[in-house]
Amino acid sequence: MSNAWLTELTAWLSAHPGWLSLALFSTAFIESLAIAGIIVPGVALLFAIAVLAAQTGTPLMAVLLWAGMGAIAGDTLSFAIGRLFQGRLNSVWPLSRYPKLIVKGERFFHRHGGKSIIIGRFVGPVRPVIPLIAGALMMSWRRFLAFNIGSAIAWAPAYILPGFLVGSALSSKVQLPAHAYLVTAVSIATLAAIYLVMFRFQLGLGDNSRVYIWLKQRMAQYETTHRFWRLYSNERPAQASEFPLASLMLALGTLALFILWGQLATMTDVIEPFDQLVMQWFSDLRQPLLDAPAIVATLLGDPPVLTAAAVLACLALAFRGHYAAAIHILLAAVITAVLVTILKAAFGIDRPDQVVNPPSSGSFPSGHTAGITVFVTLLASFVAAETHNSKRWQTYMLVSLPLIPVALSRLYLGVHWFSDIVGGLLLGLAITGVTRASFSRFDRVPIAPDVLTVSAALIWLAFCGGYVWVLWPEAIQHYALTS
Repeated sequence: MSNAWLTELTAWLSAHPGWLSLALFSTAFIESLAIAGIIVPGVALLFAIAVLAAQTGTPLMAVLLWAGMGAIAGDTLSFAIGRLFQGRLNSVWPLSRYPKLIVKGERFFHRHGGKSIIIGRFVGPVRPVIPLIAGALMMSWRRFLAFNIGSAIAWAPAYILPGFLVGSALSSKVQLPAHAYLVTAVSIATLAAIYLVMFRFQLGLGDNSRVYIWLKQRMAQYETTHRFWRLYSNERPAQASEFPLASLMLALGTLALFILWGQLATMTDVIEPFDQLVMQWFSDLRQPLLDAPAIVATLLGDPPVLTAAAVLACLALAFRGHYAAAIHILLAAVITAVLVTILKAAFGIDRPDQVVNPPSSGSFPSGHTAGITVFVTLLASFVAAETHNSKRWQTYMLVSLPLIPVALSRLYLGVHWFSDIVGGLLLGLAITGVTRASFSRFDRVPIAPDVLTVSAALIWLAFCGGYVWVLWPEAIQHYALTS
């Protein structure tokens, strides 16, 4: 029956495209509304409506805007209801019919605090009740709205883009290459496994999580897998026998995404309209006031700058006796450079024609984005390894921030497509995951900063300043807009 009404609704919307915007808003609103999100198949509806929107030529930004506003409104009303019925959630219908879900939501909120608003957007079992719980527990309106609006900005593309891309493909009658189906199936299967591990177990990949313990027991049943498990387990006394499950999941998940994204970006025209839209947006944004910081950011992502950072890090670690860490950093840098060069040549995607003298290499994937991603995420992983588990996410967030201006500068200056940036990011994360997983078996002692580390950092900063100073006149000419 549910499939019948869903089919009828999509058929009606297909015949009356003028109602698509209201349908998007309403579906996102109900999907985010307390309890209602459990009953209504909002994800399926959003996917179907996004497909129709793409087929009818509705602009992507309009689709994202209507869906995002609906999600914000639904969570806001849920929060207000929680405020109204604080202390009485278990006794008010229809909330009284879901006491276990209310309890689970309260535990989730107490464990994650304000972050639960963001996490709850994407975690199915608790999504419909987290804003309700936040209101009942008297979270401030200002703090809630900040988390609500911020998470909706990420939620809308995650839920809308898949359907919109499918709709664009159907309307343009894209013919995928024969081998794309096998690669896509493998990628989706891998991503499904990553989803189950990362979200269904609530990001619990540590040595105390259920999935980790279950996997460890299964691996111990066979000599070959048990030997593999022990080989790559951490040997620190404080983290004895901890297997790098999170790093492996990062590597597998981002590699699967990179393969899937690469197929779409280089062998179909599905992403091209969005690439053009993003390029036009940044082209309209160009102005002298923003040119200088964008050029500085892009120069700091140049290969000589990142190579200098890798060499100095290797020297500092090697002089302190951390040979394995130095070798892994060197290998990560070499692998990144080699893979980016090979992939650019193999795909041969033309760059945008926005600037006077664009780089001569291919466009996909972005080498600057891949390089800065490997640099900052590897640095974050080494720093986070010396912090408490509960604080590691803060380290990753803070240390990874420099990749944002470097990646955006490539779009702003008009030398890369949006799809190139995403490809570089995914490739960089895959390399980081593999590097950290491999290094785990050599991770025996803490690597704390010392005078040598600080000296290497200061030398690198001085090199960065000199590099920007010397290359500045040439960069101004290269990144000038074509007339």
